[in-house]
Amino acid sequence: MSDITRIDQPELHPTAGYAHITVVEAGRTAHLAGQCPLDADEKLVGAGDLDAQIDQVVANAMTALAAIGVGPERVVRSVVYVVSDRSEVLGGAWRRLTASPLGPAFGTASTLLGVAALGYSGQLVEVDLTAALP
Repeated sequence: MSDITRIDQPELHPTAGYAHITVVEAGRTAHLAGQCPLDADEKLVGAGDLDAQIDQVVANAMTALAAIGVGPERVVRSVVYVVSDRSEVLGGAWRRLTASPLGPAFGTASTLLGVAALGYSGQLVEVDLTAALP
């Protein structure tokens, strides 16, 4: 993908697998709405189970990316929201996401945030993605 360059400047701290900087040559981008752990009937999947919710978010994100004709390797920015203030919970969510089929999306410019609440009652995770279109 010569139109996407990921850079880790040596003067910046080491990362957990993401790039500090992602450069996309001129082109189109797709901005996906935050992917939530909801099924097609808008029902929360995995109440109280972060891993189950992550799996649903991954499935939803993969479906959304496929709808625009790209895979996770075309993601150029990700923001992950997890309802927790504990670093071990945030780290566990990151590891599950990066090991999933959506994993290549998180090798780009990424942010992981612990938050107090998300939009749906019982929701524990949400992923916001931006993809470069070929």
